[in-house]
Parts: sequence; C-alpha cells; structure tokens
Amino acid sequence: MLMIEAPSPNWDAREQGRIDMIVLHYTGMPSGAEALARLRDPVAKVSAHFLLEEDGRLFRLVAETERAWHAGVSYWQGQERLNDVSIGIEIVNPGHEFGYRPFPDVQMRRLRTLLDDLVARFHIRPDRVLAHSDIAPDRKEDPGELFDWQVLARAGIGLWPEVGAGDGARGDVADLLAAIGYRRPHDPVSLRTALVAFQRHWHPYAVDGQADESTLERLAAVADAVSRVACGEPR
Repeated sequence: MLMIEAPSPNWDAREQGRIDMIVLHYTGMPSGAEALARLRDPVAKVSAHFLLEEDGRLFRLVAETERAWHAGVSYWQGQERLNDVSIGIEIVNPGHEFGYRPFPDVQMRRLRTLLDDLVARFHIRPDRVLAHSDIAPDRKEDPGELFDWQVLARAGIGLWPEVGAGDGARGDVADLLAAIGYRRPHDPVSLRTALVAFQRHWHPYAVDGQADESTLERLAAVADAVSRVACGEPR
C-alpha cells in the first residue's frame, strides 16, 4: 500500500498481548500539517501509527509492531493499557473545537483500504474497531458523530447491527453498556458520559446522553451483536 513515511520518535515496545484492536481518532487541530508536526514532536509525547489527510494522503509514523502513544488512559471489555494491543489511526479533521465537518469521500475510501489490510493481517474482530471516545468517554469525543461508521460496516469493517437483528433482549442500561465493552457506569454522570460515547458511534442521530426508546433499541442490538461476535457467530 502506497504511503508516505514520516517517522515519529514517540513510540516504545509493546509489553502485553497481541494486536487485536484499532482505534480511530480525529486530529482536532486547524490543519493536517499542524497535526503531523505535533505527532512527530518529541516534546509532545503523542503519536499514532498512521495519519490520514483529507485528500487521502496516508502517512506512516510508527511501525505497527511497535507501541504508539495514542490511546492514553483507556478501557474496553475489561482491558486497560490499550496502547499495548491497538493500532491508532489519526484522521485529519479540525474536530469540535476548530470547525467539525464531515469526512471527505476520498479520505473515507483510503481509510477503508487501510482498514481492510489491517483487519485481515491482524485478525481484528468487528467489535474491536473503535472510536477514541469509546475507550476514553470521559476525556474524548473523536472521531465524533459525523464519522460514517455505517459505510465502514457495509464494507465489512466494524459493527453496525440493524435494530431488530438477533433477539434484541432489553436489559439494564448500565449492563448493556458493560456488555458492549464500556466501563460499567456507577452513577448518573458516568452513565450519561458512556451513553454519549455510545451514541456518537452507534446512534449519532441524538447525542444527548438520554436513554430514549431508539437509544435503548440500539443498545440492545449492539450488545447482542457483540455477544454473537465474541462467540464466533455471524454478526
């Protein structure tokens, strides 16, 4: 795959587990050039494995076999220290602070090509292709509600079950969030935070942290799909 080599000094050796997760970010800076400079700045102490520009140019900053510093304090499906087991992809977009906008088609096409390769090579389960906001909902909101997870799912990447797929059994909201992978909420604030993260990824039509009927339906469908994938059943 054609890409531009732009090595970052911000990496070290992986310490635990095999690579089994991909985390998608947006850069959240005014320009891609500024984001690339920051990810290569040794003072910043942040990086990712790849940076994808809006025009489709792809930069490799850190080898997939090494640990990039992109996830930070994070949690998913009982696991922490997710830099050890994940590949991080920074997608150029100014983000909520600098003029959040839809991700261009050319950028999404290039992302699908990259993800096809990574998912195949590292055998990434669909419930392990995630947003930064999924694994750090109290700190992050990227890549946000304008990111088109559905178009990736149609290409066989990630998880986007239809409502009504499977048994769709309802349950306690906190239980459903934990079954999907989020850290179990223990109070109203953490519950709303996790629900907002869920909605950004799987129900972007109402990112308000409220467990309304449509959000509950989506929660049940995603929890059911995660359970099926974990058991090796078709999603």
